[in-house]
Amino acid sequence: MKTDLTDTTSSKINKALVLGRRAIGTPAVGMVLTLVIVTDEENAYDALKAANEASREHPSRTLVVIKRVSRSPRDRSKARLDAEVRLGADASTGETVVLRLYGEVVDHAQSVVLPLLLPDAPVVVWWPVNAPTDPAKDPLGALAQRRVTDTYAAEQPIQELTARADAYTPGDTDLAWTRITPWRSMLAAALDQVVCEVTSAEVEGEEFNPSVELLAMWLSDRLKVPVRRSKSTGPGLTSVRMETSTGPIVLDRPDGSLATLSIQGQPDRAVALKRRDTAELIAEELRRLDPDDTYATALKFGLERLDEEAAVTAPAAEPEAEAAPAAAEAKPTAKPAAKKAPAKKAAAK
Repeated sequence: MKTDLTDTTSSKINKALVLGRRAIGTPAVGMVLTLVIVTDEENAYDALKAANEASREHPSRTLVVIKRVSRSPRDRSKARLDAEVRLGADASTGETVVLRLYGEVVDHAQSVVLPLLLPDAPVVVWWPVNAPTDPAKDPLGALAQRRVTDTYAAEQPIQELTARADAYTPGDTDLAWTRITPWRSMLAAALDQVVCEVTSAEVEGEEFNPSVELLAMWLSDRLKVPVRRSKSTGPGLTSVRMETSTGPIVLDRPDGSLATLSIQGQPDRAVALKRRDTAELIAEELRRLDPDDTYATALKFGLERLDEEAAVTAPAAEPEAEAAPAAAEAKPTAKPAAKKAPAKKAAAK
């Protein structure tokens, strides 16, 4: 069931929700949270589709906030709110309200959303694209217990990740972090199978992929070892190699679906490690509404510190014939060269 409301108000939208529930015979509200999606017209369809699929696991009221661009000064001076109310089969297991804001009301989206929040239920705000630099200080983000962003969708993902670290507030999370959950689980399980000491690690993946950076920071922070990052053609993360006192542990996924886990002294094992879609990622984030301390620790570990350690302790290997004369020439300036070595960060600019 769909109801279109033009030039409306929040109270009229609430009334339409009540009348719609009665019309389809479900007057009781059985939803567990309010999911607010802040996006643009271009990405609204994909975000709403993912939210509807996630609502099968987490029945929720989904509010899609679309801030429309006004083309002329006259349009910008006029405030208007259009809404589309979806119930029943059109909204999966919950309720969906698509809010299109025009004119001056674009700067006051929180006043439109606040009356539509479910009473006594947690609020999650998700920015599929164009997330604010500090989500917790955003007017809509201030209404939520959890704030979900996606640095992978940013124009400059690595710089965006650095900004997330600087402005982190408990309750913030990122889908780039959610994407590496299976990798973290598999690597932790692999280390549980052998008694060893990890001496170094290498993470391989696409260039400028924030998930690669986060996994490298997590490994370096938890294992207290230097982690080197290397580029590949993808898709996404492709390989993690940990050097240990008993031999290497390698988790390799070249095709984005099936990985191979190799542990010294054990037969290779095939592991299902497919790339997950956005619906699965957002569903995972909705399972927990408390602050993610592990994400906070890895994020605050810092890109700068990781770059310095990787450059100094894990330089790229070179043939011996070329390495000897190069080392002799570079010996007087060894320390300055080490400081300038993190080419990854320079490329990210």
